[in-house]
Amino acid sequence: MIMRTDYSVCMSVYKNDTPTDFKEAVLSIYNQTCPPDEIILVIDGPVPDKMLKTIETLSEKTGVMKVIPLPKNMGHAIARQTGLEAARNELCAVMDADDLSVPNRFEKQLKAFEKHPEVSVVGGLINEFIQTTDNVVGTRIVPEKDSDIKEYLKSRCPMNLVTVMLKKSDVLKVGGYQDWYCEEDYYLWIRLALGGYKFYNIQENLVNVRVGEEMYQRRGGKKYFDSEARLQKYMLDHKLISWPKYAYNVTIRWAVQVAMPNWLRGWVFRTFARN
Repeated sequence: MIMRTDYSVCMSVYKNDTPTDFKEAVLSIYNQTCPPDEIILVIDGPVPDKMLKTIETLSEKTGVMKVIPLPKNMGHAIARQTGLEAARNELCAVMDADDLSVPNRFEKQLKAFEKHPEVSVVGGLINEFIQTTDNVVGTRIVPEKDSDIKEYLKSRCPMNLVTVMLKKSDVLKVGGYQDWYCEEDYYLWIRLALGGYKFYNIQENLVNVRVGEEMYQRRGGKKYFDSEARLQKYMLDHKLISWPKYAYNVTIRWAVQVAMPNWLRGWVFRTFARN
């Protein structure tokens, strides 16, 4: 008999997620060395019948899935917040509907919380792949220790959201997930840092993340840049960064997100933003 552990996994799906990828994602949770005793699935607006059937099948298979349908698409922040608020456990892990957790991901994170009880968020590294996990096109490495994470935060997002396991009560104390176009995770880490909460990143790959050219398109354009620039201003206003650092960060983002074509942006991300 599989022994389940007292933590929740929070996921969401929407109309553009594919049933095949979603099934693989859920099975990567189900087949963990330390599986959760609860999976919260938020259906973010109407989804195709094939997805609904897949959800029903996986709910029966796992036996621990709680499904929360939203009447219309509300976006990542509200879907994630809905799932977090519904979770019954203090430790909640994030999982996207098309990514694959490595088999011992949650076992490693639970051990990290035991070793570092003062920490509020435990994340790790990601491998980005195209089509199959053997075709890794990038690895996003983030700092391990809290002090280094908070220094890194002044330049870039310091946590890989899809890898994190977090303490629900601490996240709710700073307001939880709040809408900030394409940056709700970075915004959350900033507020946690301002609140004095601590972070830790396991220096191992925890999640295999599907990527493609559309990923780089989402990370470019005027709207994306405006969102990032506002977030940099938020850090400036809260004295996390200086004026020179603010000017540097905004200039780099304008060059990459507005001035560059998608193909060049993809090369820059793979070459400089990944290892």
